[in-house]
Amino acid sequence: MTPFLRKLLGLNWLLLANMLALAIFGVVAIYSATYMREDSVSAEFWRKQANWVAVGFCAFMVTSLIDYRWVRWGALPMYLAGIGFLILTKFMGTKVYGSRSWLHLGPINFQPAQLAVVAGIMVLALFLSQFREMHPMLRLLLCGVIVGAPCLLILMQPDLGECIIWGPVLLALLFVGGIPLRYLICILLIVATAIPLAANLGLKAYQQERLTAFVHPEIDPRGASWAINQSLIAIGSGGWSGKGFKAPNTQIELGFLPATAVHNDYIFSAIGEQWGFVGGMFLVGAFGLLLLTCLFVAFFAGDQFGLLLVIGVTALIFTHVFQNIGMTISMLPITGVPLPLISYSGSFVLMIMFGLGIVNSVWVHRNALER
Repeated sequence: MTPFLRKLLGLNWLLLANMLALAIFGVVAIYSATYMREDSVSAEFWRKQANWVAVGFCAFMVTSLIDYRWVRWGALPMYLAGIGFLILTKFMGTKVYGSRSWLHLGPINFQPAQLAVVAGIMVLALFLSQFREMHPMLRLLLCGVIVGAPCLLILMQPDLGECIIWGPVLLALLFVGGIPLRYLICILLIVATAIPLAANLGLKAYQQERLTAFVHPEIDPRGASWAINQSLIAIGSGGWSGKGFKAPNTQIELGFLPATAVHNDYIFSAIGEQWGFVGGMFLVGAFGLLLLTCLFVAFFAGDQFGLLLVIGVTALIFTHVFQNIGMTISMLPITGVPLPLISYSGSFVLMIMFGLGIVNSVWVHRNALER
């Protein structure tokens, strides 16, 4: 048996099947949320998402079959490219929902913040695995520098949602990377103390309105609280089994859910209305299975570097899922974070599939060091 065929047969097929099932369902969900629109751009959202899924699947397969240790030399160039694109976005980016976070490069439109997060995970995994004997405080300081550069540029856009994603991802990597628990508890206490200050002094006016709408949704039901209230109505009206695929007279079709965001930020609201509690639970269950599969791969990783890479990608997906679903059911403030593999997000689908390709590569090459 050739090495290529051995690798191909050794893929984690559960991970692959689960990822594809979620991505295909995402295309269907986007179609059901936008098919009724008259403008041609909106009608093509699901086709564009399908194209990104196809490209992402190719990236997944290639990354899966290449030894993940290539990240040792590829992480820093990707990280620097992410920083460079974030700087370009500051001057040449497109403003969406008050945030200059999208960059147009010819026919490609993407969010550099997402590339920066994935590249940051790779650099952090490399650093934490290579300098395990360094003093914990110095490791924390250097990790802060690695994360701080892209975070500062993302905050300048400002894109608070993508910046928040860094928190749980960094904590997961630090914990698994061997930073003592007392240091992590101190970090959490400092962050908890700084939140009220940041909320009152560091947020833009529209971000403060979102926070107020979260705490007091009854204050401005036709303004800042409109979107979250309509999201809750849509999910609640879906009931147990939903109103059905492409059902008429829904919150989606009648335009009560924001037409500019129902296919990305509020896609779970659309799913809850059309597929109901059952559909929502199947979706959450599929994400749960995906995350458990990733943790299973982490348990059998061949080295510390592979373990950290898998934990970083798992934390990234979990944080996005938790934040997106949490904000649509009013458990968390609105931050504009997409639902992985489901929301219309173009390049983000590619980044997530690329990250899952690294996870699969860790599984395929878990015994490479022994041979």
